[in-house]
Amino acid sequence: MKDDWQLFNHPAMDVAHAKELLGEILDNGEIVRRPFAPSPSYISEGLAQWETLRDELMYRNRWFLDMSIDEARLRHLLDLLLAPDLPRKWFRARIRTDDETYPIEKMGAPPTRRASHGRANPAGIPYLYLGSLPETAAAEIRPHTGEVACVADFAIPKIRAVDLRHPRKLVSPFILTDASEIGQLRADLPFLERLGEELTRPVLPQGAAIDYIPSQYLCEFIKKSGFDGVVYRSSVSDGFNLALFDPNKAMGGTVAVYNIKKVSVVVAQT
Repeated sequence: MKDDWQLFNHPAMDVAHAKELLGEILDNGEIVRRPFAPSPSYISEGLAQWETLRDELMYRNRWFLDMSIDEARLRHLLDLLLAPDLPRKWFRARIRTDDETYPIEKMGAPPTRRASHGRANPAGIPYLYLGSLPETAAAEIRPHTGEVACVADFAIPKIRAVDLRHPRKLVSPFILTDASEIGQLRADLPFLERLGEELTRPVLPQGAAIDYIPSQYLCEFIKKSGFDGVVYRSSVSDGFNLALFDPNKAMGGTVAVYNIKKVSVVVAQT
């Protein structure tokens, strides 16, 4: 339960205390001593289908695809990832290129003809990328030490967004009443985690035009499924981001100026 559903995962919750608590919840102290194993009868094709689809999107076909995924199942899974109460205030940053601070009118999404490809949007279709904190928004524009960033705050209304930050923490087996549904959802969890990784993995600028295609496809599917945006972990900071499909849903506020004092680099030997 801890690995699959992120239950009893508090740092102070060891195995002994988790079993004791579960026994009290079930009113059965003996059941927690029995060995259990996941049923092998539940198999998810989602992960394999996605890997095949992304390869085709990137390297073989772009508009008319040979591979298909179970769209009905994917829509059902996305409904389970509806973001809970999101912040109403978000932030967006731009590097200041001269001594003038950008007005709020120039801190939103770019016009269609100037919208380049992004993690969520194809070229020519602007989305509004927002960070959960000023530091998150500033980190997302990859500044250099000594540069100056203009950071604007935006207010958004209550929206329907897919939350791909931590699928295992968000989905719950307790909302399902049928054991077979719980078993199938457990089988689909690696697929949902893979979708979250698609929006978070680092992408080099020189390969972005191709590497962003799978996440753009995913976000367009999310948009066509009736959602207003997607929430995902930042790949360059500890915060998280929101890609808002309709930039007009955000209301600009004020613009503050931040000096970039230090940029951290974390390396690992390959």
